[in-house]
Parts: sequence; structure tokens; C-alpha cells
Amino acid sequence: MSDTWKIVMVASECVPYAKSGGLADVVGALPAALQKLGHEVIIVIPKYRAIDAEQFDIQPFLSPMGVWMGDTEEWCAVYKIQNQAGVAVYLIESDKYFDRDGLYHDAEFNDFLDNPRRFAFLTRAALQLCIDIGFKPDVVHAHDWQTALASAYLKTWHWDDPVLGGAASFLTIHNIGYQGVYDAGHYDYTGLQWGNFTSDKFEDHGKVNFLKGGIYYADLVNTVSPTYAKETRTPEMAHGMAPYLNDKGENYVGILNGVDYSQWNPEIDPLIPANYSRDDLTGKGICKRELQKRFYLYEDGDIPLIGVISRLAHQKGLDLLSGAIESVLDDMHVQFVLLGSGDKALERYFAHLPVRYPGRAGSYIGYNNELAHWIEAGVDMFLMPSRYEPCGLNQIYSLKYGTLPVVRATGGLDDTVEQYDEATGGGTGFKFIEASAHSIYYTVGWAVSTYYDRRGHWDQMVRRAMEKRFSWDDSAQEYVAAYRRAIENKKGL
Repeated sequence: MSDTWKIVMVASECVPYAKSGGLADVVGALPAALQKLGHEVIIVIPKYRAIDAEQFDIQPFLSPMGVWMGDTEEWCAVYKIQNQAGVAVYLIESDKYFDRDGLYHDAEFNDFLDNPRRFAFLTRAALQLCIDIGFKPDVVHAHDWQTALASAYLKTWHWDDPVLGGAASFLTIHNIGYQGVYDAGHYDYTGLQWGNFTSDKFEDHGKVNFLKGGIYYADLVNTVSPTYAKETRTPEMAHGMAPYLNDKGENYVGILNGVDYSQWNPEIDPLIPANYSRDDLTGKGICKRELQKRFYLYEDGDIPLIGVISRLAHQKGLDLLSGAIESVLDDMHVQFVLLGSGDKALERYFAHLPVRYPGRAGSYIGYNNELAHWIEAGVDMFLMPSRYEPCGLNQIYSLKYGTLPVVRATGGLDDTVEQYDEATGGGTGFKFIEASAHSIYYTVGWAVSTYYDRRGHWDQMVRRAMEKRFSWDDSAQEYVAAYRRAIENKKGL
């Protein structure tokens, strides 16, 4: 078997072009790491309205391109760009499906009603593009429910195609809470025969489930951390998918996401007020004071500053935090800042918090990349109270920035943060098990008491955290091993 392969990544988002979560970071970084290892990788994503063609120098590539969906031929155009790592990115232009505000939903967070058609079309278009340009992949790597149909298309539509017939299908689950479950009336449009609409494949209580069918047909399935792979084999954490993932046996694995340290490194970060390193933390103190100014907090280098950057969502546990943060601010000498958006009730709650705690709490509702870097660099501890977290990236960024994570011990949070040992000063952060406001309050209190009362331990942990490295170079090697297994499965070896 060849040591280098052709790989096509099919995804609904990719940095820096379109992002709603960690999926975009993976699709942006993993291909670059694979290419460094000698593999040829292309990326296929939608050409959303928000993508600035001039900013990224996106050029027309192919027009028109016909894509059969059910008994309908849809027409689109294809654009192309080389990203900063030299990976070819192809963008599928369809005004019908992608010329609208938002990736998946409108401004009120209501899903677009035609999402199943939009992303079924994207997936078929990506495969058609491979045929039209003669790109013969060894692996078709799909991401989440949006492109999970790729594995089914390869097995049912393209099994004997001279370009696609030999491709192994690989599916990454970034968040099993989102499965693409829609009315069965959309199923005809996918072009997958009704013989596939069964309880072990696409049928889900009378509806169509894109992820479920993708799992069935994929040669190998992975998720984005070893612990999340274990958790999603259990009924409590798998959102109904445990039996189907367990059926995959050893062909369901966890591979921890890496981090792009060219973007997230306090020694070279151009967005923060001052750079710093493990050996000279002077700049971190400057970043803290500037962050306090930016959020109109009292300027005090000695008070512990807690930070949050998050979607305001049930999964992220921000409703639990809303039940704990006022007690934290009432009972502890701390400050708090938050950057995030999502649930409107939580947006209102956290937007009003600085009014009740002037000089001690700050919030920014929305997203601002520069401010995210400021928070990672300027706070002392980073809080992630997630009910579940497939991988998480901010806790890994925090380690690099000498910002100690306070996290729930789930998924990738448990894999990347080492529990503080009060006897020895070991560890890189603070973990709790129960998803509750009570646990958040007492674990933050434990971290705060360590900051004030065991400062030697705190300083040791900061330096130990900054030594940790979760590189895409390492993760890419694991993906290569998983691709090899997928190819062997495809060939029946």
C-alpha cells in the first residue's frame, strides 16, 4: 500500500473562510499537516455569501457543473483558492442554497428549512467535482452530518466509478448532538433508494438521519478525542447513536484535535497587547491590565481574573454558570469576563451582569477574534463548564497562554487538562465531574484559594501548562494510521 494518498475533505465550514465552531478549525489545519507529510489534499466547502472573494483572491474555476439530485439536475459553479498552507480549496457556488446570511440558520437561530437539501447537494457536488477534474481520491473524508452522505454515495452511487470507486470513506463526528434529522420528505432528493431507509441506516423514528446512515456506510468513523469516543459508546452521551457506533467496533476511534500554534502562541501572537513566554511572564501582566481596561474593570494585577469564551448554549453549560457566577462574585475576591453569543436569554443575562457588578464583571455579546486572544492572554483562569465537549480548543489555547483551565471532566477537556494535586502542586488545571452550578462554584473556589494561598503551586502549574503541546503534526500521524485502516477495510484486507 502506498505511503502517500490523495485525500478530499468535504465539509460545511473551514477557517478562515467560514466558521461556527471547532469543525472549521480542524478542516483548516488538518489538511496542511497532512500535506506536510506528503499527502495530496483538497478541501471542498460551500461558497457562502459572507465569504469575501476579493479578500481571499477566490478565482472562478469551473462553470457550469451539473449535479444529479434524485431525478433533478442542479447546476452550480466552482471557485478555487490556495490557502496559506498551499492546500487547494474548492468552493461550490449555488445561489439557491448558499447565497444567504448564515451558515445553518437565520439571525434568530432558526434552522434553514432546506438544510438537508443544501448539504446533500454540497456532498454530491464535491464528489462530482472529483470526477470532473480527475482527482482520484484514496480517501473521502467527510465531517459531521452535513457531509456524512458521502460514505453512502460512495457505496451506492459510485461503487464502480473509475474515479471514485476505489475511495475509502472516512467520517469524523465533531459533535454527536447534531445529526441532521429531518422530515423524510427530503429523502427522495438525496437520490438514495428507499431500500436504504431502514432502522439500521437512514430511518430514525420515521425521519431521515444523515449521520446515522453515514456511520453505517463509512469504512471508518472517528471523533475528536479518545474520551469522547468512549462516552459516545454509552446511551447517556450518544444521543441515540450508541448501538450503531458500538457496531463499528474497532472502526470507531478517538483522535484528539491539534492546535494551530502559528495562530495561538503568546510568544508571537500579534493580536495581544504584549508577548510573553514561559521564561518571562511580564507580558502576561500587561495583557491582564489592558484587558481590565477594555472591560472597564478595576485595574488590579493581584486579583484573579476568570474568563469565558463560548457559545451560550445548553451543551456548554452556560446556563449552569448563570446559576453560579453571582455567588462567585459575591463570595470571592475575583473578576469575570465573558465573550459569546447564542441563547437569547443567556445573552441578556450576561449582558446585564456588568451593571450589577461594575468594575468586577464584563461581557461582550457576539464574537471578536482579537478579543478572544486578549482574553486567553489576560485572564488567570479559563472556565469551561460543558455538559459534554467532544474536544474543545480553548482549554488547549489556555494552557499555552499560561491560563489555568477550570473544566468539567468530560471528552477532550478530560483528555487535555491534568487535575491539580494539592499535595505536590502537580497538574495543569482544575476539574469537576458533576454538571451543576454547585460544582462550578466550589471548583472555582478551589482554584481561587490556590491562587491566593498556594501561589507557589499556581506558578508551577502555569509554567507546566505552557510546556504542553497538542500539535496537528502529532494528530495528523494518527489520522494517517486511521486512513490506512479505512483503506484496508475498503479493500477487504
